[in-house]
Amino acid sequence: MRKLAGLLGLHRNADRERRARLRLDTSDIAVYAVGDVHGCLDELLSLERAIVADGKDVPGRKIIIMLGDYIDRGPASSQVIDHLLAPPPAGFERICLVGNHEIVMLDYIDGRLGLADWMSMGAASTLLSYGIDLDRLSQIYRSGKQIDDVIRKAIPASHIAFLRSLPILVEAQRFVFVHAGLRPEVDLERQSDDDLVLIRSEFYGRAHLLKKYVVHGHTPVSEARREGMRINIDTGAVFGGRLTALRIWRDKGRYLTN
Repeated sequence: MRKLAGLLGLHRNADRERRARLRLDTSDIAVYAVGDVHGCLDELLSLERAIVADGKDVPGRKIIIMLGDYIDRGPASSQVIDHLLAPPPAGFERICLVGNHEIVMLDYIDGRLGLADWMSMGAASTLLSYGIDLDRLSQIYRSGKQIDDVIRKAIPASHIAFLRSLPILVEAQRFVFVHAGLRPEVDLERQSDDDLVLIRSEFYGRAHLLKKYVVHGHTPVSEARREGMRINIDTGAVFGGRLTALRIWRDKGRYLTN
């Protein structure tokens, strides 16, 4: 994990503030958790329509919790962020959590990570969504610094503020919502940001120790499913799968797809 985190620019850095952890009383709330979007705006809009239709039969307060990874790989990363900055569907609230791709994008913007590292994460499509053709820039500018300056100036300040504002975890009475997972033997307040957006094997192999259900994405699966106390809802929308939401209401779950 430490080696991978270092490669992705996710090593501990004094310039990066610890992300907020939120607590939510869901006893009278319907929660709709949404998996990894990765620039798939059409799929997100379609899923939101399904959520709104489902919510018509659900009284009371309703919250959409986005599990992170809104950018990279898919065709409309910038437009997805625009959409998430806009008000949620009528009758709903929305919480957006951070994923590892948002942290990597922000690390590039802040100069902690080089462009080549971000590009290896699928940033080419993200840049195109901001109107940036990297091949064309490379023909115009000779230095990497000039290219970096153009890219960083092209990303709206509102998008950068959005990236900085994202909390990393929501804790409810029986559920935890997070991008990748967590270390079951570590208290939530002591979980590292790196683990919460990157962890895989250490989470999957020890999930039997979890005390609450963990709803997460990060690792694409063919269909959403519960395995013990963890529920993976990243169904690989950007890889040709569907975008999935999990509705949790009165301690009962239901999957919705686009």
